[in-house]
Amino acid sequence: MRRIVPLVLVLLLAVVGGSLLWARRPAAAVESVPVVRATIESSVTALGVLQPRRYVDVGAQVSGQILRLQVQPGDVVTKGQLLVEIDPSVQRATVDAGRASLAGLRAQLADQRAQHRLAGQQHARQRQMASDGATREEDVQGAEATLASAAARIDNLDAQIAQTQATLKADEARLGYTRIYAPMAGTVVSVEAREGQTLNATYQTPNVLRIADLSSMTVWSEVSEADVRRVKPGMPVYFTTLGADQRRWQGTVRQLLPAPPTPAPKAGGSESGATPSAAGSKVVVYTALFDVDNADGALMPQMTAQVAFVEASAKDVATVPTAALVPVVGGGSDRFTARVLRDDGTHEVRPLRIGVRNRVLAEVVHGAQVGDRIVTGDVVKP
Repeated sequence: MRRIVPLVLVLLLAVVGGSLLWARRPAAAVESVPVVRATIESSVTALGVLQPRRYVDVGAQVSGQILRLQVQPGDVVTKGQLLVEIDPSVQRATVDAGRASLAGLRAQLADQRAQHRLAGQQHARQRQMASDGATREEDVQGAEATLASAAARIDNLDAQIAQTQATLKADEARLGYTRIYAPMAGTVVSVEAREGQTLNATYQTPNVLRIADLSSMTVWSEVSEADVRRVKPGMPVYFTTLGADQRRWQGTVRQLLPAPPTPAPKAGGSESGATPSAAGSKVVVYTALFDVDNADGALMPQMTAQVAFVEASAKDVATVPTAALVPVVGGGSDRFTARVLRDDGTHEVRPLRIGVRNRVLAEVVHGAQVGDRIVTGDVVKP
């Protein structure tokens, strides 16, 4: 018994000491953030390229050497203004030949009409003589054939004149094409030809320059296939351009093209609708179009646009970090739970109803208020 009592006392002291140490252990600390008011939006981001909404490529419809190029890139032109003069020598010679041929045919027609009148007179005379029995029947028949032949030659000449007139009209139109006029008012954004250059319009129309109306621009934005279902015509959208000026332009989605851009051919071939990023890439993107006013001329063709399609937004609402939310199974897309810190340092799991949310913040519709602290993580002190 003397040996057992000291052993029991040692065990009791060890238990009491362990209890005191356990009671005085450092509590687990938590990281928390307050519920604050903020503006939040849910959006789809994309990259786009600016293009003039209205533009036209001006080409040459006849072959020849450019004698004078009246405009340069950046010039503002009006509709009907003279842009290019092409050497008209060949076309003018063709028109002159056509006019001479037409004059010759008309002279032949006048002669044939005279022959037709003579044939008519001879035919009338033969018929009169036949009624008097003073001519043969075969002479009457010969006069009738001569009259009919003269009428046929007149019809043939009329057809030749009509054909020559049509050809001459086409030749005169080609002569007019040697002077190219602006089909619309706008700004010359590019010139692809030079004075003295010879254009060959035999197989295709060579482009000479492009005129664009820069007062209104269209953003051709690329939306990935993962986000394309979230983009709808009529939804608000805004974008910024690269550079220090973070000005924001607003717009509305006008159209979502139903098919992705056609990939560019590997070698040769004609131009396609593929954008540079889509061509040569296996990433499938769809094109969304929206227009923006450019009255001040701050936007230029081919600028890169950083686009945001706004699904939903809310201003000055209570927000919590999205990472602190836990979805409620079977509770719907707006039902979550979060740990809310109490005044005594403990926390409780509280159900929340969420409105607009993105990857960073979420709007609290019900379950928490401004000033509450939301637990975002545990930090165990050593």
